[in-house]
Amino acid sequence: MGFATPLYLALGVVGALVGTLALVSALRRRTRVGALLHARLVDKLAPGTSRWRPAVQGGLQGLGLLLFGLALAQPQCGTKSELTKRRGIDVVVVLDASKSMLAKDVQPSRLERAKLELTALLDELKGDRVGLVAFAGDAFVQSPLTSDYSAVKLFLRAVDPEQMPQGGSNIGEALILAKQVLENADRGAKERVVVLLSDGEDLVGEVDEAVGALKEANVQVLTVGVGSEQGEPIPVYNRRGEFVDYKKDSSGETVITRLDRAGLTRIAEATGGAFFYQPRGVAMAEVLERVESMQKSELESRVTVRYDERYQWFAMPGLALLVLGMLLLPSSRRRSS
Repeated sequence: MGFATPLYLALGVVGALVGTLALVSALRRRTRVGALLHARLVDKLAPGTSRWRPAVQGGLQGLGLLLFGLALAQPQCGTKSELTKRRGIDVVVVLDASKSMLAKDVQPSRLERAKLELTALLDELKGDRVGLVAFAGDAFVQSPLTSDYSAVKLFLRAVDPEQMPQGGSNIGEALILAKQVLENADRGAKERVVVLLSDGEDLVGEVDEAVGALKEANVQVLTVGVGSEQGEPIPVYNRRGEFVDYKKDSSGETVITRLDRAGLTRIAEATGGAFFYQPRGVAMAEVLERVESMQKSELESRVTVRYDERYQWFAMPGLALLVLGMLLLPSSRRRSS
């Protein structure tokens, strides 16, 4: 036998103290009254006064609190084993962390909005394994495939363009790395998906090789466009996070970053995936629908032990004692004849 939340046992201790104090108080009261008045005078001078009712009332309430504390601690007695199976697909999120993702044509910025939408996606997934790859001029695994969505969220918050070791944008390398994460997974799922969130600007040009490798491995790429096709300047911040200026090219002209819809669509269609876009946001709701419609496979099976809850043994008696304690008056009034 054990307790699921033993912290509530403190309430049981409080209940025991209440009952003890009530008894001690009654004994002291009896002693004081006996010292001041003769027993035959008590009923005449203080009619209806009881020396034991307060003790009984306090005892009932104290015992009720004790039982309630035991009930809230969730006593568990007995176990039963269950075979649980987790089904889902493997999803690797490839997140663009280049400086162009700091543009504010999507509020609060392309990158921050993508993070918010990805967090919402993780809150909706059930059973799927998720990995995270971040990229700029080069790519690295931010989080391996895991069903621990809280850990993925933690790694997601740490993605920062200012911390990327190399500037630029290398989508091809990121896609190849995502493919390696999927292939290295233990008991890989039948359906495997790469979700690419980017403005589509590829300054290196290794995308075709990566797309061919993913297509051969039967991995779909769902591309999510972030940004506007009209273009937006890239803000530059100092170390204190204060805006300084907009990024300039070698000739001193302001650099304008634009969504490459055609490039992202080509990546998706070549792998049997799809392109998603919302002009003022990030189209993660559509991605979730696509992921949920895919065939789930068994990723993990394990035996779990469940304990039988026995809180009802204490909750009902505790409630009854508390009610009795409230109904019992500390004194009884007598009508004069």
